[in-house]
Amino acid sequence: MAHAKTPSAFTNPLIRWVDDRLPVFSMISKEYGVFPTPRNFNYLWNFGALALFMLVMMIVTGVFLAMQYTPNADLAFASVDRITRDVNFGWLIRTLHANGSSMFFLVVYVHIFRGMYYGSYKRPRELLWLFGCVIYLLMMATAFLGYTLPWGQMSFWGATVITNFFTAIPIVGKAITTWLWGGFAVANPTLNRFFALHYLLPFIIAAVVFLHVWALHVTGSNNPLGIEPKSDKDTLPFHPYYTMKDSFGLSVFLLIYAAIVFYIPDYLGDTENYVQGNPLVTPPSIEPEWYFLPFYAILRSVPNKLLGVLLMGGAVFMLFLMPWLDTSKVRSAKFRPWYQWCFWFFVADALLLGDVGAHHPEGIWVLLGQIATIYYFGFFLILLPFLGWFEKTLPLPTSISESVLGGGKLAGAAAAKPMEKA
Repeated sequence: MAHAKTPSAFTNPLIRWVDDRLPVFSMISKEYGVFPTPRNFNYLWNFGALALFMLVMMIVTGVFLAMQYTPNADLAFASVDRITRDVNFGWLIRTLHANGSSMFFLVVYVHIFRGMYYGSYKRPRELLWLFGCVIYLLMMATAFLGYTLPWGQMSFWGATVITNFFTAIPIVGKAITTWLWGGFAVANPTLNRFFALHYLLPFIIAAVVFLHVWALHVTGSNNPLGIEPKSDKDTLPFHPYYTMKDSFGLSVFLLIYAAIVFYIPDYLGDTENYVQGNPLVTPPSIEPEWYFLPFYAILRSVPNKLLGVLLMGGAVFMLFLMPWLDTSKVRSAKFRPWYQWCFWFFVADALLLGDVGAHHPEGIWVLLGQIATIYYFGFFLILLPFLGWFEKTLPLPTSISESVLGGGKLAGAAAAKPMEKA
């Protein structure tokens, strides 16, 4: 027997007809219309929506590029050139896709740092954070695979160098590398495998994003104060307040994205990649894209190949452990003065590692890379646990609405009365 169902509240007859039979519009209204959202979001909360926009952009442009691309070691470089020169609007699609990877990583890095600053990884949002870390890991794999597809000099040698890192794994390392290559060197089978995986992984990312958003709507969003909403006064409906705010942020983002695409489309690329890959000619300097440079610097900070690979992998793994490494009961860094200093030093440390990764591992850059690597791991393994035990935090407001509507009085009171750890 069919269950009794409340008639749809939509006035449009077509939408009402569909919703009575498949309540998709009711679900959208519940999750993105009347969904209660903390009223004190700042513009850093726009970057989740921007990341979702960039995922859609990368999938759409990638599908169109795949229609024209030839995954053959002898033809790949020429097919990319043909897309740029001969395919209608091929230059635009390729430029949107190539620069889109950098823009995607940029908004995701801001999204991650925002989560770290405001404690979005803390209970009950641990699983939400873990899904985000999985997305980031899949993004890194997808970006690396995509960078090899133009089969230019940097693509070819980047694939050779990065896949060779697996040989450092004892016993099974060489077998893994041979399987990745599809033979005994980077060649046509390697390109075919990388193309297939590069096409597949974005759809896996989309599936994990679905779980990420689902977990977000179960636990609710964190906010700059790091306290949970206690009444209707603490929240606002997602629409129209945050749909408009996200739309404004997207407009500003698109202006920057368009400026890069139309005015400096090759600025973020490497000139070596405009030369066809040649296994007999090694580029003078082999380095990854900017978003991989901090991890590349960690890899090169130690002379031992296996230890370098372990540290590079461990640098990403530290993010997965944050919910359990941070022992403080206060979420937001707004009320953690010592953590604020450590966090901003961590951001500066990540930027320094990126600069170190862009230089040859010689002279002062080796020492800087080692110091920055020590602080990177020290932040997670030493500072996070110990700060939670000894840091004197500021008093939390009793509610979000009190903080928003109370203005400077509450902020002054919080600064004047530091309290012991909760």
